[in-house]
Amino acid sequence: MTAVLPERSRTEETPRPAADLLARLALAPAGRTAVVAGDRRLSFGALRAEAMRIAARLAARGIGPESVVALALPRGADLVAALIGTLTAGAAYLPVDPKLPAERRRYLVEDSGADLVVTAGPDAEPLAAGVAHLAVAELTAPGEGPDPAYAPVAVRGDTLAYVIYTSGSTGRPKGVEIGRAAASALLAELEGADIAVTDGGRVGWNASPSFDASVQQWVRVCRGDTLVMIDEETRADPALLARFVDEQALTDLDITPSHADPLLDLLTADGGPRPLTLLIGGEAVAPALWARLAEKGAQGVLRTVNLYGPTECTVDSTAGWIDGADAPHIGGVLPGLRMRVLDEKLNPVGVGEGGELYLAGPRVGRGYRRRPALTAERFTADSGEGAAYGGRMYRTGDLVRLLPGGRLGYLGRADGQVKLRGHRIELPEIEAAMTSVAGVAEAAVLLLDEVHGAPGLVAYYRAADGRATEGALREHLGAALPAYMLPAAFVALERFPTTTNGKLDRAALPAPAAADPVPAAAAGSLTRSQELIAGVWAAVLGASRIGPDDNFFKLGGHSLLAIKLVSRVRAELGVALPVKAVYAHPRLRDLAAHLDTLVAGGAPTPPPPPRPPGGGGVLPPPPPRPPGGGGARP
Repeated sequence: MTAVLPERSRTEETPRPAADLLARLALAPAGRTAVVAGDRRLSFGALRAEAMRIAARLAARGIGPESVVALALPRGADLVAALIGTLTAGAAYLPVDPKLPAERRRYLVEDSGADLVVTAGPDAEPLAAGVAHLAVAELTAPGEGPDPAYAPVAVRGDTLAYVIYTSGSTGRPKGVEIGRAAASALLAELEGADIAVTDGGRVGWNASPSFDASVQQWVRVCRGDTLVMIDEETRADPALLARFVDEQALTDLDITPSHADPLLDLLTADGGPRPLTLLIGGEAVAPALWARLAEKGAQGVLRTVNLYGPTECTVDSTAGWIDGADAPHIGGVLPGLRMRVLDEKLNPVGVGEGGELYLAGPRVGRGYRRRPALTAERFTADSGEGAAYGGRMYRTGDLVRLLPGGRLGYLGRADGQVKLRGHRIELPEIEAAMTSVAGVAEAAVLLLDEVHGAPGLVAYYRAADGRATEGALREHLGAALPAYMLPAAFVALERFPTTTNGKLDRAALPAPAAADPVPAAAAGSLTRSQELIAGVWAAVLGASRIGPDDNFFKLGGHSLLAIKLVSRVRAELGVALPVKAVYAHPRLRDLAAHLDTLVAGGAPTPPPPPRPPGGGGVLPPPPPRPPGGGGARP
């Protein structure tokens, strides 16, 4: 294994030829398992037949090349079949994660101009007026249907394959258009870089369908790998995920650094011919985590590749193996792209110097859907070495340092965009949502490294009157933004600090105040169990006032804080609480009642901590982990 992936020749204009994804899918053995989703299995033969049936029925409705089909489906076998079926019809898919707020789902469908919405069932709430909705069962049901001799539609390489929305600096998410040839080239380049190489691999689908990392995962089925769907409960609990890796014999797992950190020590070598491949990306890898990953590699537990890339350049743009004593880096550019590291005057920088990263080549996307002005601003003419006539390059907004051997060191952003738990977030989008709340005169959002023990967003606001409260802001943002964009803390200011030229001084914004160890609450409003849990919530969330009807996630909790909460409960209260209990009982009174039920069932009560007084229960230890057959063994 080498520390740097081989860099392509800068004079080569196109990547090596890559067969269309569907042409490769047709070669997979019919009896091999293509999709594992809970108890459901789809063989490659069944997947191809179902996709053909879906494509024929879509075509009968006028869906074809350049049509957009919104797939409002959770991760599962139906999603894979509908996705492949949409591509077979020559159309493009728009992923609409059902977990997104209704307002955002409606926006994605309306803004994209989707021609059809595919839902999980006939009773699903319509996402947009004037757009046809169809339950997935109507597309997949066997029996009478369109002509069984239907053949896949032949498409050009620049035909639209998918539209994925990213956070927008103008306050509105923007749809990125990617063509078929670019998606096919991504798979070929992952293979050429020794990343996707296992014959008949088992790949965990870990990402939200609306997150571009999901593309890197589903394209693997087109080379004959098995897609294994990871359910929400398993994704949120490191112990369950480690067990899942083993039981499902995963060979590849895509994960963010934030979620890899608590998982890492639960993985051990399985003795197989090749260790688990961890594809890590979405945010910067801290030096301490980098060293731990390198150590696990040296022990043969796993091999880890650090991936970087904007959605606009078809998911992954650079890659570098994490091994040895190297300082964190994002590796070298993958073959379907050429990198330009330019200074403010668009001149190339030398080795050791910093500049902004521009990417050019065939895997650069088509642009932003129905945003010609924004497309022209970010996708500019490429006149650099090796450029083709009329070629374009994408301005990433990422600052990097050119290292020896073609590697890149990541330095941060040149604008208001941040990465949090693998998600790309434009801070102005959150600020715009805040200022749309009645009574909010000013708003600003920062990403801080330490918010109640983990990186998080902090929202600052100035209220023009008493209507703008933290509660009103949380409620409004929760209905308008995805969970990953919700601030972990809110700070009310009488005035915003400014620089000498009158602009907002972001560096002078105060850190959120630490919460009291025991949260304030109305006298007698909490039971002993609720008071005990509230104390832990206060420490984890930084909330100074918690009531029995407060919701952990609406107070700023997220998956990483849920993991921290469980660890804190175990350490301070002696209760072995699974992460899934936090999701099943997000309200304080419900989580406390869950613990009371355990106690009533005979579980021993741990001695209460000095403050606050309370009770609790002990969950039985988890069952022993069964032996597995591949990947990494916890």
